[in-house]
Amino acid sequence: MTLTIGFATPTNLWNESFDEKQRILQHIEDAGIDQVYMADHVSFRDGSGTDGFVEIAALSQLHPSLKVMISIYLLALRHPLPVARQLATMSTIAPNRVILGVGVGGEDRHEIEVCGVDPRTRGRRTNECLEIIQGLMTGKPIDFSGEFFELEQARIKPAITPAVPIIVGGRSNAALTRTARYGDGWVGTWCSARRFAEAIEIVATEADALGRDSVDWQHGYQPWVGVGDTTEQAKASVAEAMESFYKVPFAAFEKYTPYGTPAQIADALRPYVEAGCSMLNLKVVTGNDTTADAAVQAAGEIAELLRA
Repeated sequence: MTLTIGFATPTNLWNESFDEKQRILQHIEDAGIDQVYMADHVSFRDGSGTDGFVEIAALSQLHPSLKVMISIYLLALRHPLPVARQLATMSTIAPNRVILGVGVGGEDRHEIEVCGVDPRTRGRRTNECLEIIQGLMTGKPIDFSGEFFELEQARIKPAITPAVPIIVGGRSNAALTRTARYGDGWVGTWCSARRFAEAIEIVATEADALGRDSVDWQHGYQPWVGVGDTTEQAKASVAEAMESFYKVPFAAFEKYTPYGTPAQIADALRPYVEAGCSMLNLKVVTGNDTTADAAVQAAGEIAELLRA
């Protein structure tokens, strides 16, 4: 099994000059990292966010070969037809380099409400969106009649070939069922390696029952990690970053957030790889040296240790 390593977009990347952005992206590839990923939020907690598609479009033009992934895209907040168009456009400007991670959100229900979506419907809406998008990627006209969307002879050209991989995120069993029906893989977060193994087994069993027994699954895990000269420093750095972003005490995440040296983090993540994880997306928070280069170097060391 080939292990793909992803790296979260460096926090201050967009404040750098164009040449410096390119240098950082090249450093990411040179460190043995395969893809850059970013989140997607419309108005999270205090109004923060970033548009995942805009960001992967920009990133794709800073480097010729690194893959770009949205992880996770809040699909229920969008209409599936323009999303399919965005995928088609991205597949033209960055062929075979785009990965779409999809989730239903929920950490901030107000973010969903202000987009005019009932939070109670986000799972069902996402399912309809995925079915529609998969049909539209073929380039053929489709009809669809569902609870939320009605389409007649909808079409997106050119066809997206090969189809953009869709990786489904979420910790619930509903997310696993969604993966089995629509996904090319599942990406977990804040779970044990044992739960990870159970989850991908559930996906395989349910997919087989649906006749999807030939999927080349790419299952992933997406942790925050804290790297520092000491365990205490590493913990303090990642705790501060996570509490600032999620507005929740670090104690809620600590059990599933490795921190320490790159070797300690690799040891903590190895059981996930052994359980069947073929993609690790790392959100690296460093201690004293908070530069992008320090985080990239740490991620590269973790990757090298896990691939050894």
